[in-house]
Amino acid sequence: MTKIEIGSKLVYQVNAPTVFLLKIAAATTSRQSISDESLRVEPDVDVEQCQIGMEGNRLHRIIVEPCELTIAYEAIAKLTPEVDRPRDVGESKAAQMPPEVLTYMNPSRYCESDMLARFAFEEFGELRPGFDRVQAICDWVYEHLDYTPGSTVVTTTASDVLLQRTGVCRDYAHLAISLCRGIGIPSRYVSGYAVDLQPPDYHGFMEAFLDGQWYLFDPTRLASTLGLVRIGVGRDAADVAFSTLTGSATLSDKKVWAKLSDGGQASQKNPAVSTA
Repeated sequence: MTKIEIGSKLVYQVNAPTVFLLKIAAATTSRQSISDESLRVEPDVDVEQCQIGMEGNRLHRIIVEPCELTIAYEAIAKLTPEVDRPRDVGESKAAQMPPEVLTYMNPSRYCESDMLARFAFEEFGELRPGFDRVQAICDWVYEHLDYTPGSTVVTTTASDVLLQRTGVCRDYAHLAISLCRGIGIPSRYVSGYAVDLQPPDYHGFMEAFLDGQWYLFDPTRLASTLGLVRIGVGRDAADVAFSTLTGSATLSDKKVWAKLSDGGQASQKNPAVSTA
């Protein structure tokens, strides 16, 4: 078992009555449990917790009058991942996939897999099916994109990233997801915390459905898959934005952290890791 201390602090200048929808709290799965959790909001306002979407992502809703708003979240995530050898993990046949997985084979707002299918088949269609093929897609994305903060905007899609060859973590994930879906591998976006991520921030990575379960991948290579703590999953980043607001507010400060509780470092090796 791996224990990871996670947390974030957001400060907003709220200029008018505003509704915040927050996805910053870590998820609970059969292989990820959460303890010592706290969510503090100043000034003191009511906080509503709910589960939303097909995957039941956890969301906190707060309604705030004009003020300086501070949101602080802390927890300890305990990971007991299933770790397999990549060569032992094959691909799932479409006829045998659970119904809830099938939606992750379709195009979505930021992942236009239909537009990129021909390219995906030309580049990866002849590779040996399985974990190694998904890793080859992630390696291609890493090798052909430049990680450049500020190089993309909220409307940037996977096709845009493929053309401009630059982006940040969400863009790397969107392109890898699109290429996987383009050759028939269900893939989904994961938001979360990442041990020793530089610069510290919320992280965007991905999962592919292989041999009957979801396996983690990080096309940026900025974090070990053994040090990833999930917040939520979705078709793309639109489903799991850390903050969505209706009203008028400006983010003035953001701090995010994730570290092993024993002070060590997560392994940079790439086994087949599942925490879903």
